Amino acid sequence: MRTIKSKQDFERVFHQGRSYRHPLMRMIACNTLDEGDPGRVAFVAAKRLGCAVVRNRSKRVLREAARACAFPRVGFDVILFATPKTKTSSPQEMQAALRSLCSRAGIDEQ
Repeated sequence: MRTIKSKQDFERVFHQGRSYRHPLMRMIACNTLDEGDPGRVAFVAAKRLGCAVVRNRSKRVLREAARACAFPRVGFDVILFATPKTKTSSPQEMQAALRSLCSRAGIDEQ
C-alpha cells in the first residue's frame, strides 16, 4: 500500500482536497499530480482520541477498511482520519463507512 509521507504532500492534499465526513471517520481526497499516477493513502489519529494504544488500534482499523475497499485508488491521494467512534467500531462498519465516503467523493471502485 502506497502511503503519503512528506509534509508537502500532506499540505497539498489539505489545501487542494475536499473533505467528507461520516460519524466513524473523516476523509480528505484530491487528485494526484499526474492523472495516471497510482494513488496514495494516509491514516491519522489525533492525540485527543486517547493513549497510543487507542490511536494505533484506530489506525489499524482504518488500514484494514482501506485494504478491503481496494485502496489506494488510481488518481487519488486520500487522508483518512479516525474519530472517537472509530475506536469502538467493527471492521465491517468501517468498510461500509469508507464505501459511503468514496461514493460521495466520486471515487469509483476498481
